[in-house]
Amino acid sequence: MELRTMRYFLAVAREENMTRAAELLHVTQPTLSKSLKSLEEELGKKLFVRHSFHIELTEEGVLLRKRAEDLVSMADKIQTEFLSLDDILGGELYFGLAESYQIRYLAAEIRLFKNSYPDLRYHITSGDTEQVTEKLDKGVIDFAVLAEEPNTDKYHYLTFPKTDLWGVVMREDCTLARKHQISVDDLAGLPLFCSEQGWNCDIPKWCGNKIDSLHLEGSFRLSYNGSLFVKEGLGYLLTFEHLIDTSPDSGLVFRPLTPKLETELYLIWKKYQVFTPIAQKLLERLRERFLK
Repeated sequence: MELRTMRYFLAVAREENMTRAAELLHVTQPTLSKSLKSLEEELGKKLFVRHSFHIELTEEGVLLRKRAEDLVSMADKIQTEFLSLDDILGGELYFGLAESYQIRYLAAEIRLFKNSYPDLRYHITSGDTEQVTEKLDKGVIDFAVLAEEPNTDKYHYLTFPKTDLWGVVMREDCTLARKHQISVDDLAGLPLFCSEQGWNCDIPKWCGNKIDSLHLEGSFRLSYNGSLFVKEGLGYLLTFEHLIDTSPDSGLVFRPLTPKLETELYLIWKKYQVFTPIAQKLLERLRERFLK
């Protein structure tokens, strides 16, 4: 199974059209068709359903697409890492980030870092712990930022300077908005939105044996999407402060939980990881800044 064939497969999967994919890849359509047919024969699975004007992935094709994206990303990262070994002024960095207002600390350090290393190029992907650690374990990214305590058997870490405060985002015209703080009893029986990670890890720590009185209406990986449901009056969003616009014209308000619930943020990297020069220099800077 060649890397070139994986690139061919991904191009067809994206374009859903053999002719357009061949044009983008600068190969002939017969060459592309032959490569994909050989791939199907090698795997023993049908990857595409060919319709009159487009191509659709089978279930096996959808699975391969995810694996192929990781393989191609890893190959590209390896190539750029070796090209960066002699580049003392720049290089490529890859981050997987949790959703947090504290990301501003990392962004500020990268901004200052680029003053010394103007050729730095960085790539950001977002997700929950499961998503970003999967990419870190596969070597697709250099660093991950988690909103939960990392596994110290696998990772080294730095703790961000501040913590994230939990609270409830709600419509400003609802009864609960009159309160300055929100208790678990205030939320009992109400339709709640929360990330799966927060609902399974943070909220039980806060409410203890009263968790059964809370009703999860729906879960979101991105708090912004949850806030849109709140605006429609469908429920209340449990999330970090500062992630959602609650300015006077937003129609929404944020109220902290009581007792106070806070979450620390961690920058992590794999143990025994070999960094490019630019990644090592950034890590040294972050160690200096975060450990003050």
